[in-house]
Amino acid sequence: ALARVANNIKGSLGEEFKRMLHDIQLGSSRKEAFRNLNSRTDVPELSSFIVAMTQAEVFGISISKVLKVQASEMRIRRRQLAEEAGIKAPVKLVFPLILCIFPSLMTVILGPAVIRVYSTIIEMLKP
Repeated sequence: ALARVANNIKGSLGEEFKRMLHDIQLGSSRKEAFRNLNSRTDVPELSSFIVAMTQAEVFGISISKVLKVQASEMRIRRRQLAEEAGIKAPVKLVFPLILCIFPSLMTVILGPAVIRVYSTIIEMLKP
């Protein structure tokens, strides 16, 4: 199963899984290989996964149950990150709105009044 995961995942994560699989093939225990993988990477989600897999192996818990729980937690975390980004979006839009739209809006609103005041002043200054 680990070989299939290592071959199906592209990028640096796939390379790390291949390295872990290579360590296991060279005689390291799974626990030690997981620990080495955890020390090489600095990804909190991967660390959580590694801890869960290590505990599943130690306590004899079904890996499928662990994977279901981990997948559920990852989905919840991804949803939370999306909600945070959605909350931050209006704050990030305030300055572009002020700098781009507000001057145009003021030109449209105040433009006719400024032209009328200007023409009135010009007429008053004529002899």
